Amino acid sequence: MSDTPDKPKHFIRQIIDGDLESGKHSRVGTRFPPEPNGFLHVGHAKAICLNFGLAQDYQGQCNLRFDDTNPAKEEERYAKAIEEDVHWLGFEWNGDIRHASDYFDQLYVFAKELIEKGLAYVDELSPEDIREYRGTFEVPGKNSPYRERPIKESLELFERMKAGEFEDGKMCLRAKINMASPNINMRDPVIYRIKHQHHHRTGDKWCIYPMYDFTHCISDALEGITHSLCTLEFEDHRPLYDWVLDNISIDCHPQQIEFSRLNLEHTVTSKRKLNQLVADGHVDGWDDPRMPTISGMRRRGFTPESIRDMCDRIGITKKVNTTEMGVLENCVREDLDKNAQRVMVVLDPVKVVITNYPDDKVEELTAPNHPKEDMGTRTIYMSKEVFIDRADFREEANKKYKRLVLGKSVRLRNSYVITATDVVKNEKGDILEIHCEYDPDTLGKNPEGQKPKGVIHWVSSSHSLPATVRLYDRLFNVPNPGSEENLVSTLNPESLKVIDGARVEMSLKTVAPETRFQFEREGYFCSDRYDCKEGSLVFNRTVTLRDSWAKIENKG
Repeated sequence: MSDTPDKPKHFIRQIIDGDLESGKHSRVGTRFPPEPNGFLHVGHAKAICLNFGLAQDYQGQCNLRFDDTNPAKEEERYAKAIEEDVHWLGFEWNGDIRHASDYFDQLYVFAKELIEKGLAYVDELSPEDIREYRGTFEVPGKNSPYRERPIKESLELFERMKAGEFEDGKMCLRAKINMASPNINMRDPVIYRIKHQHHHRTGDKWCIYPMYDFTHCISDALEGITHSLCTLEFEDHRPLYDWVLDNISIDCHPQQIEFSRLNLEHTVTSKRKLNQLVADGHVDGWDDPRMPTISGMRRRGFTPESIRDMCDRIGITKKVNTTEMGVLENCVREDLDKNAQRVMVVLDPVKVVITNYPDDKVEELTAPNHPKEDMGTRTIYMSKEVFIDRADFREEANKKYKRLVLGKSVRLRNSYVITATDVVKNEKGDILEIHCEYDPDTLGKNPEGQKPKGVIHWVSSSHSLPATVRLYDRLFNVPNPGSEENLVSTLNPESLKVIDGARVEMSLKTVAPETRFQFEREGYFCSDRYDCKEGSLVFNRTVTLRDSWAKIENKG
């Protein structure tokens, strides 16, 4: 039984509990079966958390099995990326990694068994004719002229197909079920096709490859899977899953159970459409931090804990629904609010000259790394010249403006209170410098008789470092980009803004890749896992401090 009574008893848990209580199963075995033809996306994260999570909760096992039955689209780099993503999310698979190709010999034997039983035949219709003969939802299919081909002849042709005697598309092997079935998947589905294609694992041994619907159920059975969990689009495939297992010589018969897939607003999870964005150069690869791939989200700074939390919050049902992007963003905000160290980074620096501060003095001040959690302290440096964000100063402002104003005071975070006294401008009227005075008696306390209206972040000009900061935002402007005829037209032109002139604290000089921070008053950021190194600091914005999109969409 599960040892997690605090977790919601969704319908799949109820099925598993019933199976264990009735004695139908004495253990739980699940699997995660991705196709290595692209990077995993956020939708796969839900399936990963479900399959591996259930196996953990019931002290069972979850297999990682690559569905490598289509060698034309599969690459080893995709397989490696998938392995890394599963590990990063916090899960470990049972034993060695499995592959559908591990079972090619057995699958071939099972296919021959179906032929020998009169339940499969070699068809010579073209792919186009097969589609035409299949019929529609309103019109039943019609039998292929090769459907009653003698068993011996089909066996011989199938062996010749395997021997490579025929070109692609010339023949295929079809299950003989029912061309009038109301379920189109049962209208004599193709279970093997000819494909003269080098396979990245089996080389050139095979030139015929099994179809997914034939392969998947048998692979599950061979591995002793108890509960085969699929998204709802496979619900109509379940009768074929059961038919195959019922008609071959195999003892294990897993139960296929369907659940609703993860649909996330402002996102597409179609591998074909994501590949289009990569191929056409709209993003910088599968792990571009704007991509909804797990590797892209990781590079942007999302935590595995926040993704698992989102999957828990949206739950497991059979109801088709769409989750707001804000749910995921709030999950990572909550995680990083508690766990991310605070630092000060000035994105749009303007120089502040503190006229009454000693020219050659540099003070080492102590700043807490987190306002609530025990994360220790760090050293920040105070000097005569500092940088503040250009948006934090106005020559004139109303009472609602809580930052630095000419003639008014503000506190530098973890430092002194300063008062703006003058500005230096160029010929165009742009502010080059802000001149201020500081009160040396305000370190850790307010001036006598007054309290500054605001607190702003800053860095020393002499004891800070240049950095590149990438401000990432949602990739698409509309909630449901996948429904639009022209996907490219829905791309958000503001999804990436690169700032080359930011200034960061000295404490970030040797920051490790994939370290997450809250840049005070700016948002949550992560040092880039590839590009950030000493002497070339690069940070990616994970998410803003607050949900700015909610206001925009509410206005819309």
